[in-house]
Amino acid sequence: MAGEFERIEHLRRLFGPAPEGVSVGIGDDAAEIDVPVGEKIVWTIDACIENVHFRQDIASWEDVGFRSMMAAASDLAAMAATPIGALCSVSVPRNLPDDALYALANGQKLAAQQLGSSVIGGNLSASQIVTVSTTWLGRTTLAPRRHGARPGDQLALCGPVGFAALGLRMLLKKPSWTAADEIETIALHAWRRPRARIEEGLRCMHASSLIDISDGLAQDALHLAMASGVQIDIDSSTVVSPALITLAKKLGFDAHELALSGGEDYALLATFPQGTIPVGFTVIGTCRQGHGVWVDGIPLPPKGHDHFRSP
Repeated sequence: MAGEFERIEHLRRLFGPAPEGVSVGIGDDAAEIDVPVGEKIVWTIDACIENVHFRQDIASWEDVGFRSMMAAASDLAAMAATPIGALCSVSVPRNLPDDALYALANGQKLAAQQLGSSVIGGNLSASQIVTVSTTWLGRTTLAPRRHGARPGDQLALCGPVGFAALGLRMLLKKPSWTAADEIETIALHAWRRPRARIEEGLRCMHASSLIDISDGLAQDALHLAMASGVQIDIDSSTVVSPALITLAKKLGFDAHELALSGGEDYALLATFPQGTIPVGFTVIGTCRQGHGVWVDGIPLPPKGHDHFRSP
């Protein structure tokens, strides 16, 4: 196995030169970015920890790198921001083969390329388990917040929900699961290779509130409702797709629970004044005076992911 500095040099070559807007990238003590006049910097951090967010038997190392980047970048989408570059801290066991580390890094590279960006710096260290911490830097001129929803606003969704949770359940049931049809392929891909909806987020600069769906649709809708001081009503018939219903029923899962509480979809959930819904968003509910989240007229207790409560 290569030593620390040999590995770092390999990663530097893999990630390539710094992208536009980054004047100093990998190779110095810190990255340096250029900020255009009139723009704001947005940054976020997310962790991907072995046996918490993934297991080696259900995800390839490239999947792990890809997922870690997209999950973190989704927070930029939720702030209507364009990626500048990512800083990645990777800790791995001393006996992890070089090929595994480089496959993980290649997944990071592929994800960043899909977002029109790259890794611009980071840290590599030894640990007992694999941990990937990703910081994304982004820029925006106007970042929507969670607290702006008002009674009368429409609630809109961009992206499917429930498939990632179903894909994960399939893999936990059988780690070597091989897709038997297109719908199963979609579910497995939704968990292994999620997509941060950067372009769609840029259409939301004038949304009254915005969030990405990582904890589950109902839980993240509750975040908007609580921050904004409104009640959110959701029509479940607009959320649960026929394809999800078909596959969930076939495998013995509840499609409504998957769609509302599954999480890790990285879809976007936003509120807009009446008649201002951007392309790619579907109206799934409304805001009114009150509190909490109601689905089909029934108050819904939050059942999304909670690191300190979920098993």
